[in-house]
Amino acid sequence: MTLLHATLLVHGASTLAMVGVIWFVQVVHYPMFALVGEEVFRRYEGVHQRRTTLVVAPLMLVELGSAIGLLVLLGHDVRLWLSWLGLGLLGVVWLSTALVQVPLHRRLEAGFNGTLVRRLVVTNWVRTIAWSARGVVALALLEV
Repeated sequence: MTLLHATLLVHGASTLAMVGVIWFVQVVHYPMFALVGEEVFRRYEGVHQRRTTLVVAPLMLVELGSAIGLLVLLGHDVRLWLSWLGLGLLGVVWLSTALVQVPLHRRLEAGFNGTLVRRLVVTNWVRTIAWSARGVVALALLEV
C-alpha cells in the first residue's frame, strides 16, 4: 500500500465518520437539548461539550491532516481539484464551528435558552451540508 492510498483511506474514514456524527448531532442530539430541562441544563451542556470534544477533536484533526496531506501527495493527479474542493468545504466546517457553534455553546453554558438552542440547530445545517458534501468528495477521491 502506498502512502497516497493509505492517506486516501484515512481521509475517507475520518470524513465519513464525521458525516455520521454530524447527522446524529443535527437530527437527534441538538434538537433534544430542548428536552433536558432548565434545572440540569448547565451541567448537561458542560458534559456535552467535554464528551463531544473527546469524540470529534481527534477525528477533525485527522481529517484536516489527511486533507492537507492529499494536496501534497496528489501532485498533478487529476483528483487534485477534488482535494481542493474538500479542503474548502472543511474550511467552511471549521469556520462555522469556531464562529457560530462554539460561541453558541459558550452562551448556553449559562443555562437553557430556547432561542439559542433553535439557533444552534438551524445554523448547524451549514456544517451538516458541508460535511455531507465532503463525504461525497472523499468517496469520489477513492473512486477516480
